[in-house]
Amino acid sequence: MKPFQSSAVEQVFRGYPNELRAKLMRLRQLIFETAAGLEGVGPLDETLKWGQPSYLTSQSKSGTTIRVDQNKSKPGQYCLFVHCQTSLLATYREFYADVLRFDGKRCVEFNVDEDPPEDALRHCIELALTYHRHKRRDGLPF
Repeated sequence: MKPFQSSAVEQVFRGYPNELRAKLMRLRQLIFETAAGLEGVGPLDETLKWGQPSYLTSQSKSGTTIRVDQNKSKPGQYCLFVHCQTSLLATYREFYADVLRFDGKRCVEFNVDEDPPEDALRHCIELALTYHRHKRRDGLPF
């Protein structure tokens, strides 16, 4: 497991209940693994934005920020958030409306007691990490 870059981020993760922490740590791992496998993305910065663990392509500027957190308004659920002014959620819906759940233009939503579909999730992470390299007017980068 990749060490935390920030003690503040580590503290947020330590504050989650065990089952939720495990799911969010898996999301964190998928984000770092996906970034490492993408040419031109470079290292990620891990920080807090709005009190949520956030992952930025600060060096390459290839993507938009990804945030992970519990869904505070829906107990037992957690989310992968992307910027609401991107076309990413619309793109995710185009590809994965049958396998992923969405909360408006804010996030992809998961139940703590279920494993997320990792192939779809990896693709969504890839699209976010390369958003600025691939965005087009129709919202579909591929």
